Amino acid sequence: MELSPTMERFVLHWGEMGTRWGVSRSVAQVHGLLYLSPKPLTADEIVSTLSIARSNVSASIKELQSWNLIQTHHVMGDRRDHFSAISDPWEAFMLIVEGRKQREIDPTLTTLRQCVEASPDDIGLSKESAKRIEETLEFLELLTSWYEDVRRVPRPLQLKILKLGGKVAKLLGKA
Repeated sequence: MELSPTMERFVLHWGEMGTRWGVSRSVAQVHGLLYLSPKPLTADEIVSTLSIARSNVSASIKELQSWNLIQTHHVMGDRRDHFSAISDPWEAFMLIVEGRKQREIDPTLTTLRQCVEASPDDIGLSKESAKRIEETLEFLELLTSWYEDVRRVPRPLQLKILKLGGKVAKLLGKA
């Protein structure tokens, strides 16, 4: 696959942003390429387009599949797997948020709950430290609860809520 200058710029930037988001450059570039590709690509096509090692492409595909951001397609007469990315940015964003919640927030909540439970018996823990742990737990539980509520809202309403932005404060009389 031949990348246009704009496509190349997008893929390179997507790779840079990936590193800032805690994802390897290769994973992000493979995602960016598949996102822009008008057709599913084989691993070999990804290797030749991005000029990265086959092992990097294989690992990147596995990582992207674990996030449910890409799908595998089969083509009649071709035994190779072909890959495409979720093309809807909203759906991709929601998958990433859900994945991050499962990988980062949920384990943190478990640990914070254990810390709060153990804190009364920890004679070396100051009241201030115990309070901060409890406040952090309360904040993350509130944030998680809000996320779960918003996730259940139909997408058109989610978009309306998002477009409201700071107007919500005015509606609530706090602006």
